[in-house]
Parts: sequence; structure tokens; C-alpha cells
Amino acid sequence: MYTLRIFLLIMGFINQTTTSDFLLLGLSRDLKLQPVMFGLFLLIYLVTVIGNMLIILAINSDSHLHTPMYFFISSLSLTDICTSTTTIPKMLVNIQEQNLRITFAGCLTQACFAMLFVSLECCLLAAMAYDRYVAICYPLRYTVIMNWYLCGLVILLSLLSSTANALLLSLMMLWLSFCKNLEIPHFFCEITQVIKVACSDTSINIILIYIASLTFGGITFSGIIFSYIEIVSSVLKIPSVQGRYKAFSTCGSHLSVISLFYGTGLSVCISSSVTDSPRMTAMASVMYTVVTQMLNPFIYSLRNKDMKEALRKVIGRMIFINMLSSLNRSYSQITLTIFLEFPNVSPSL
Repeated sequence: MYTLRIFLLIMGFINQTTTSDFLLLGLSRDLKLQPVMFGLFLLIYLVTVIGNMLIILAINSDSHLHTPMYFFISSLSLTDICTSTTTIPKMLVNIQEQNLRITFAGCLTQACFAMLFVSLECCLLAAMAYDRYVAICYPLRYTVIMNWYLCGLVILLSLLSSTANALLLSLMMLWLSFCKNLEIPHFFCEITQVIKVACSDTSINIILIYIASLTFGGITFSGIIFSYIEIVSSVLKIPSVQGRYKAFSTCGSHLSVISLFYGTGLSVCISSSVTDSPRMTAMASVMYTVVTQMLNPFIYSLRNKDMKEALRKVIGRMIFINMLSSLNRSYSQITLTIFLEFPNVSPSL
């Protein structure tokens, strides 16, 4: 019976008792700033999707990049697209329609997918750190340890654990009763902000959120720290300065992404505990759910010669295909014009 009720609630066929639509207040209620924010976030979303899609296409099209490291990078790019798609489009629709409402089922779904992809990104960054650890500390055994079976297993386990975590936290919200004031001072349904408007006891939900944060944030970050401690100790044993620089250069992009993602995530935690301003917390959340996903393609492409070469080839092929398509359309239009003007002339001319 409970399973059927949960299914019907998520699908929107029934409403939870005393719960109506939520109001996503966004980042600002100033009407003059709405067009600016719409244009800015639309640009960010387009850059995020196009940039990460180019990374995926470049890796898949170049056989030299079919390695575990680039496999994890392409998986991270796909996750970044999904994260941005979970939050930004709804925000753009709300700004465009001047409608702040989101249904309970819609809010629950958005919170679930946001948690899923953020947790998955934590797992992927930890897997990439382990990949660099094996490549630098055990270079001769790299191909044996980092085989495709292990890579696929890591992705599968990360996806399953992230999905289980997101479902558990979001479905636990079904047992909450909500107050009449259902205003969420955020641009998407972040679970910590949603449970703040609940009237019933949320202690179990808060405990589960802390456990999930420690699991996907604390344990993965600890694994990353351990990997880089081992990497630094191995690199320092290399006698030549050039060898040390070459070893460290392979970790530069990954370290930049880690610093950006975990740094902005930590800023959200600090802002939530230090300040009572929901707006400041929402602005901090923009960094790790929007800006980080936009910057990742630039970080991995600008610091990697192989990636830049693969991107150049992909963009070159896209331009060539576009030129051929334009020429074909022009030829078709000219042929059609000649045929209409001179019906007796063969179209093949």
C-alpha cells in the first residue's frame, strides 16, 4: 500500500496531505534583474552543455584517448550536463513565465536527481584520483590494475550507490508534513532547504543527510587526499626536475577540478552555518551546481595537449560537415530556381 502511494505521489496522481505547490524564490526577486539573470544562466547552460558535449565527442572520436583517465573524464562531462539540466532549465522557465511554483512531485524529483548527480561527481573525482595514483606510483602495472572491467565496475557501483542515496533521502520526505509557508529561498529544490519548511520532526532526515554527506563527501575526499599524499611522495623520489614536472602535470587539471568542486561545496556548508541569510547560501550553491560544471571542460581542454588536438579535429570536422551541408542547400536552391524559371531544362544541370 505504501509503495503504491509513493508511486502515485511521485507520478503526480495524488497530493500529500496539507502540501500544495512550493515557491522557488530564486536568487533575486528584483524584476529589473530577471532579464539579466535569464540571459546569464541561459548562456551558462549553453556553454556547459556544448563544452561538455565537445569533450565527450573528442574522447570518443580519438582512439588515442581511449584510456581509463579519459573514460572517467567523459563520464564526468556527462554528469556535469545532467547536473546543470536538473537545475537550470526549471529556473529559466520560472523567470520567463514569472511563475515561482513547482509541484511537490516536481520538487521531490528535482531534489532526487540533484543529489544523485552531485554524489556521482564525488565518486568520479575519487576514481580519477585513484587512476592518477596507480599511473604515477605503479606505472608498470597500470594497464593491469586499471583494466576496463575495473573502470566499468567503478562506474556501476558509483551510479548504484548514488541512486540509492538519492532515493532514500528524497523518499523520506514523503513522511513529512509541511507548513503553509512553502517558500524556498533557492533556485532549485535543494533537500536541506526543503525540509526547513516542514512542520513535522525532521531529525531523521537531518541525520540521513549528515551520513550521506560524510559518505559521499568525507570518504571520497579522504580517498583523494590519500591518493595525492602517495603521489607526492612518489614524485619526490624522481631524481630529475623534468620528470617531477611531467608527473605533476598529469594531475594539474584534476587538482583544479577538485579544488573548485570541493571548495565551493565547503563554502555552502560554511555559509549555511555562519550566516542565516538563505540568499547567501543560494549564491554559494550556484558555484558547485552551475559554475563548476561550466568550467570543467575549459580546465581539461586548456591544460591537455592531447585533448586540445582531439577537440581541434572534432571542431574541424563539424565545420567541414556544416560547409558541405550549406553547399548542398545552395545547390538545391539554385537547381530548383533554374527548374522553375526554365521548365524545359533538365534539373541535373
